[in-house]
Amino acid sequence: MATVLLVRHGRTTANATGLLAGRAAGVSLDSVGRDQAALTGDRIAPVPIAGVVSSPLERCQQTAAYILERQTGALKTLVDPALTECDYGQWQGRALSDLATEDLWPLVQTQPSAVVFPDGESMAEMQARSVAAIRRHDAGFEAEYGPEAVWVAVSHGDIIKSILADALGMHLDLFQRINVGPASVSIVHYGTSRPNVYATNTHAGELSLLTTTTLSGDAPVGGGAGQKAP
Repeated sequence: MATVLLVRHGRTTANATGLLAGRAAGVSLDSVGRDQAALTGDRIAPVPIAGVVSSPLERCQQTAAYILERQTGALKTLVDPALTECDYGQWQGRALSDLATEDLWPLVQTQPSAVVFPDGESMAEMQARSVAAIRRHDAGFEAEYGPEAVWVAVSHGDIIKSILADALGMHLDLFQRINVGPASVSIVHYGTSRPNVYATNTHAGELSLLTTTTLSGDAPVGGGAGQKAP
């Protein structure tokens, strides 16, 4: 199968002030977030990606633009609502410090599979739609560009955490153990027998393993020799 780079959007004005932006309109990258997105674009630039699929929200499309402008040639670009932020319902727009006093907060931390946000969606629904979208796009990129295709999905923290939890074979109730920072890059290769997670939450360093190593669905017994020198 193809390989996906899961990229979280850069820091936003809401992130900087401790607000849960959710799906609110007009939430854009701040100056730090723009620098983060530019760095992520620079990190991905040496990798000949097949395309970019983005959440429709502004902060993700801004981040995707930094990635696309550093690539050469025409790339497949898509916007997929299935990769949009969780519908936090009545929690949207509120301060995280206030939300931490809500009765639902401990459940979000310890048993997210049971969480349904008031007037919003459940975290289980969030995971189901995002994982299905990633696997669908991954199969599509492989069918069009071959099994060595690399593509980028730009989305949100909880969305990417839920996708990584699925790829790692973790129950959703354990997904809060995963950290996904702004503009971070995580790497998943969906093999024929199982997904392989090659990196999570990376913020620095080049991504030469995607140009010097053929990612395989089989795990090397004993750990293998690692990636080739760039």
